[in-house]
Formats: sequence, C-alpha cells, structure tokens
Amino acid sequence: MNLDLQKVLPAEAFETEQNEGDYIGKDGLLYCGVCRTKKQTRLPASDFTGGREIIVPCICKCKVEENKRKEEEEKKRQEMQRLERLKASSLMDAKLKAARLDGYQVDGDNQKIYNLAGNYVKRFDEMYEKRQGLLFWGTVGTGKSYTAACIANELLNQMIPVVMTSFVKILQNIQGNPDEEERIMAGLNAAKLLIIDDLGAERSTDYALEKVYNIIDSRYLSGKPLILTTNMTLKDMQESEDIRYRRIYDRIFEMCFPVRFAGRSWREKAASKRFDAMKNLMEE
Repeated sequence: MNLDLQKVLPAEAFETEQNEGDYIGKDGLLYCGVCRTKKQTRLPASDFTGGREIIVPCICKCKVEENKRKEEEEKKRQEMQRLERLKASSLMDAKLKAARLDGYQVDGDNQKIYNLAGNYVKRFDEMYEKRQGLLFWGTVGTGKSYTAACIANELLNQMIPVVMTSFVKILQNIQGNPDEEERIMAGLNAAKLLIIDDLGAERSTDYALEKVYNIIDSRYLSGKPLILTTNMTLKDMQESEDIRYRRIYDRIFEMCFPVRFAGRSWREKAASKRFDAMKNLMEE
C-alpha cells in the first residue's frame, strides 16, 4: 500500500524553522547556526514518500538539549507541586513542618534515638515492606513529637506520602459525621506512613476509645507502618486491666517497636543554657 506522507500530513509538518545564523550546507540541507548540526534530513524514496526522496525537519543537537532541559525543569516543577500537596495533606502542625534531622539537637541523652530516626528514613523501603512501626514513649518534652516530625519531613522530601496527626484532631473531625469519618479513614490508610502524636491525650469515653481502636486496627489491616508517640509509660500500657485499653495496646505492640525517650526535657536543657549564658554575662 502506498502512503504518501506529503498528502497525509499538513504542509506545516515539512516546514523547518529557520533562525538567524542558520545556513544551508553543502548537502543542500539546513544546519543550525549555533550547534552546527542538521535541522533537516532526507528520507529516501519509498512507498511512504510517494516514491521520491523528500526533505523533512529534524531536531538539531542544541534543540535536543533545550528540550531535555525544559523537560527536567517541568519535572522539577511538578515534583515541587506534588511535594507541596503532600505536605498540605500531611495534616502536620505548622511548628513541626520545619523539623529536620540536620537540625536535631544531638547529645548524650538522644544520640541513639537520632541514629534510629536516621536509619528508619534511610531504610524506609525495608521498614515499609516489613510493616515495621515505632512507639515513642517517655516523659513530656523529651523530643518524641519532634523526632517523629523529622522522620515525616525527611520522607515527604523524598515524595513519600506521610500523614502526621493526633487522635484528638481525628475525633474532632469525625464526631457525628459518618461521611467525613469514611473520607478521613481512607486518607489515613492511603499514606505510606501514618504518624499519630500524643496517644492518651484523647478523652476516655467509650466512643473515643472505640474510634481509637478502629483507627489502629484499620491501619493494621492495611499492612502499612504506624508511628505513635505517647507520654504514658510502657508499664502503664502493658499492665492495663481495662479491656478497652488492653485491646488497643495489644494491637499497638503487634505493630510498633517501643523506643524510650529519657533524660531532661528539651525545655529544661534550653532553660539551663540560657541560665548559664546569663550567669556568664553577669560574671564578666
């Protein structure tokens, strides 16, 4: 079957854009005045050319590089837009969005925790496949929420969907609204990593505890990792006699490796540094 391209395609398809500096080479083809490579090529006679040789446009070297650069710029732009969407959907408090491992205040109390957080990020593919979660527990102000937010932000910057919220927020949003509950639950389980901050701060009503269990159990059934933070002690959770709490904690221990946060609170350390600085100032 003969298929004459010049009859099938519009005339514009055979027109070559000529810029200042472009020139005709010895072979009668148009060359780019910048990179000195062809902007036209010859197609030999065939059924597709109506049985005759024809000249058609082609892309010169500098145009190829320009297109590649534009594609990379567009890819970066789309990645930045996706990152902003991921961060917006992460539900993270504004004060935690700036948390980064490279800004972590490492000392003797938290060196191992810092290492753990960094390794969890580096090996997240493995953690995800193993469904390995973490339970950050310890006294107030020891960096549990900040460390969890560091993990979240490092993964978000790698375009990995993470949601960080609290049971208090979730319960506020779903109470008395079944449609919203279904939407929120779907969003929580869609994230590759779910971080729930401040377990135990929610109200201890039957309704609230039932919802807390449903959220944790739903995450368990999704087969994806969960990180929790709490001010409760491990003993409190392990020895709870209340069946409502017992089933929540049992499910958590199935999913999460407990990590203790000990030592002085970050607030105490910051206050101590300020005190020492002022003391030195007064003694000068």
